[in-house]
Amino acid sequence: MLGDRIRKLRKQKKLTLEALAGDGLTKGMLSLIENNKAKPSMESLGYIAEGLGVEVTELLEEISTQELRKVLEKAEKLYNQKSADSYKELLTLIEPFKENLTQGYESARLLDIYSRSLYEEKIAGWEAYADQAATMYDQMNLTARRAQMTIFRSMVNFIKHDYSNALDLLVRERTEIELNHVYIDPMTRVDLDYHEAILHFAIGDNAAASQVMESAIDFSKEHRIFYRINDLYRLGAGQALMFNNEEQLELYLRKLKQYGEFADDLPSILIHDLIIAMSLNTAKQDYVRANEIIDLYIADPKMEEVVEDLYHLEKGKSLYGLGDFSEAISYFDKVETSTTTHHPFDLALYYIRYSFKALCHRELGEREEALQAAQKAVNHFDPLPDSPFKEFANDVYKNLENA
Repeated sequence: MLGDRIRKLRKQKKLTLEALAGDGLTKGMLSLIENNKAKPSMESLGYIAEGLGVEVTELLEEISTQELRKVLEKAEKLYNQKSADSYKELLTLIEPFKENLTQGYESARLLDIYSRSLYEEKIAGWEAYADQAATMYDQMNLTARRAQMTIFRSMVNFIKHDYSNALDLLVRERTEIELNHVYIDPMTRVDLDYHEAILHFAIGDNAAASQVMESAIDFSKEHRIFYRINDLYRLGAGQALMFNNEEQLELYLRKLKQYGEFADDLPSILIHDLIIAMSLNTAKQDYVRANEIIDLYIADPKMEEVVEDLYHLEKGKSLYGLGDFSEAISYFDKVETSTTTHHPFDLALYYIRYSFKALCHRELGEREEALQAAQKAVNHFDPLPDSPFKEFANDVYKNLENA
């Protein structure tokens, strides 16, 4: 109640009744107000608010901005942990306040975090809180936060492999943001470009993907920002590799290496060398050189799990090309498709192992095992957009079936 909030704030400010009452109120009247036995006039309420150093609206709110600020501070720390336990804790923390989150940045951000935590815990109804947060961000012209809500909701569809709806949502809401927000900061612009590019690529619209990606790179150079630049170079190199564009591949690999060395960024260097090994295995059939590159890293304890799997896959391809079919199969069997992988290109990198495994079984005279592996590749590629990898998988199966 109002009196309770006044007393709480007074004690937080370490003020006595006499000090807050000052010349504008009697100590007795202030005591009655704090005990909810008297209602102050608006003039008295303004006087009390001034003495406490807050706005009148904060005294009238059921939950003060100061209280919400403390809750948000705890919520941000928990949210940054990105763990299963932290999402449960966040729901418990925010739940008592959710009906009073109606205005102000603290309310919008808490609704934002609450919706994401509901989603992570697979609890229905997260969309309504996300919509509420997005509307409040719009009202306050908080463009970066609003854009992040769009990206989040788009990526929910992406993770379900509903690439078309993910792209439609992103483009539609991006258009609304650009129409309704006066200024979009450079990092937000690049973030939107990057996600739009990967979604165009995901649905197989490579011309649109290239246009958005190159525009983002040019914009980054113009504004001298490095945010997302390594991701954009990786995207460009991956696209060039898939469609065997040697000129573009060389360009983006050079840029990726320069960035990795400049920023001392190990993942960029690992991806750079991995893509070179992929190109040597697939486009140039230089299995010896590819194998040498792979062996430099494959036993490295610093290797991330996802990258390690892809290096094992390329090791298998090199061994296949070198005629060591049994050893190649052993490396293909070490690979597991990452549960965090959702882009069709990345999935294709994993799924193609079944086709190479089939070729190894064929060379070993194991026709039944070869057909099973080839069929597995075809089944995995079936829902993905057309690509050279998908075409390769289908050709391997047809050739084995007709042999």
